[in-house]
Amino acid sequence: MTRALIFDHLRTPRGKGRPDGALHPVTPISLATQTLAGLRDRNGLDTGLVDDVIMGVVSPVGEQGCNMARVAAIQAGYAETVAGVQLNRFCASGLEAINVASARVKAGEADAMVAAGVESMSRVPIFSDGGACYSDPRTNWDTWYIPQGIGADLIATMDGYGRDDVDAYAAESQRRAAMAWDGGWFDRSILPVTDRLGRVLLTRDEHMRPGTGPADLARLKPAFAGMGERDGLDAVMLQRYPQVECIDHVHTGGNSSGIVDGAVAMLIGNDAFAAQSGLAPRARIVAAGSIGSEPAIMLTGPAAVTRKVLGRAGMTVDDIDLFEVNEAFASVVLRFMAEMDVSHDRVNVAGGAIAMGHPLGATGAMIAGTVLDELERRDLNTALITLCAAAGMAIAMIIERV
Repeated sequence: MTRALIFDHLRTPRGKGRPDGALHPVTPISLATQTLAGLRDRNGLDTGLVDDVIMGVVSPVGEQGCNMARVAAIQAGYAETVAGVQLNRFCASGLEAINVASARVKAGEADAMVAAGVESMSRVPIFSDGGACYSDPRTNWDTWYIPQGIGADLIATMDGYGRDDVDAYAAESQRRAAMAWDGGWFDRSILPVTDRLGRVLLTRDEHMRPGTGPADLARLKPAFAGMGERDGLDAVMLQRYPQVECIDHVHTGGNSSGIVDGAVAMLIGNDAFAAQSGLAPRARIVAAGSIGSEPAIMLTGPAAVTRKVLGRAGMTVDDIDLFEVNEAFASVVLRFMAEMDVSHDRVNVAGGAIAMGHPLGATGAMIAGTVLDELERRDLNTALITLCAAAGMAIAMIIERV
């Protein structure tokens, strides 16, 4: 089977997902267009060699509807022959875009693809797309669909993670992100975002709070205790998990992923594309996969899908140098590290979504690019990227430097 190779990646800085955020004036299509154009320009890419753009978008309505992948490619000046499609696997969408692009390259259906993602959460708020899982009582009953924060708190309760544990993890995410930015670790992969006049709006992740410590986080109130009690959601979860006496609500806005705007693009191709384009590959995609997990608690899939993908690749945890586990909530990563027996010094070494934010459709591809940069910077070889997703799903991918 043909090799699927990563040639380059580029992302915007993440802007606060609020009306006063630096990227709020920029439309989602502009974020996507600027990122595609930036990837082309810095590689001198002949876009006529690209077969397709696959773009993750989690709320594909309003300004994020209308197949942004194709429209952004046209607006960015790509060749008319470049097709485009957008997809939605909830929080895993950005990595799913890479996995689908890789599969098509490996299968010989494409020589070169751009895997991308975008989410403007300040302009198209989360849940804007609606759907039965949010509004149909019968669907809620049949699927046990509960807000993710309740599931994260239940994970913490079942695994014995208290408020001190999740706050300590969050403070470390902030410390690592600040260290990475101050050390220039992200410089190679950041595309400054501009307005219509070409003025630079943002060059650095805006959601971070450098210097935040556990004492600062301890002052925040639990974010999901009210809805758990008021809306009866705790009672539903305790019916599902009768072995639990009560849910300890430990997650806050400070130890959960941040709501932000951002976009990303990654260039993937085969050896024939490398020869045609003159570009040198940086890594190959070894294996990838997805899995369903228990839909009520929703967030426990990363370890299971990691085992699945490692088995598919004939590898073990010890064969992986670095891990990127999306920081949807602190308890998600704490559980992954405990279940897989992986030390924190190999996981999210440059910080994560708690510090820098989680632009839903883009995050998976962003953290894949981050860990590739870290493999190169640290002269290591292999990495595994994994994310949980709503409705009880998870995704993973293994890359190896070439």
